[in-house]
Amino acid sequence: MKNNAANTKQSGYTLVAMTLHWVLAALITSQFLVGPVMTRLSDADADLQFTLYQFHKSIGITILILMGIRLVWRILHKPPALPEDFPATIVTVSKVVHGTLYALVIILCLVGWSLVSASPYNIPTVLFGEVVWPHIWFMEQLTDKQAAETALKAVHTYGAYVLLTLVTLHTFAALYHQFYRKDGLIGRMLPFAPRAPSAPNPAKEKG
Repeated sequence: MKNNAANTKQSGYTLVAMTLHWVLAALITSQFLVGPVMTRLSDADADLQFTLYQFHKSIGITILILMGIRLVWRILHKPPALPEDFPATIVTVSKVVHGTLYALVIILCLVGWSLVSASPYNIPTVLFGEVVWPHIWFMEQLTDKQAAETALKAVHTYGAYVLLTLVTLHTFAALYHQFYRKDGLIGRMLPFAPRAPSAPNPAKEKG
């Protein structure tokens, strides 16, 4: 029987990857919280609604930029391998879910940016009240902005539901590994978590 520590072989993600992961997790969570609130406010709360919309847009652009950085970092820095005893099906599902999460977050940010750009109201986006963020020029030139806004809003809303579902599944999967399998997998994304030792080198042992 193989040694469990040897099977795990966890070196952990880089500090940059960990930081991006948790910052993005916090920002995406804030979007899930702010989004439903801002869309349900009445005209009596117009000022608050405007502030929340600007905050939502600011966080969305921030997420888009950070996702670009994270994608480049992941390409340049290979993530730690999954434990050797993982079934091939779980490995495949894990890769598909992670890839889908990456793609969906980026797509939702781009759709949100397009939605703002195509809006008939033409309200500027000012990141955190300081930096004016440009609209997508070709979306501003659309002749039927109302139809485009309606379609993009539907895509953005239902896409957010799909993302929330995937994030929930991802969270439950992490908890499953931590408390049921107890394989220490979640520790790879925690800066101060202990790492499982690497597999012993037979050549060194014989020497």
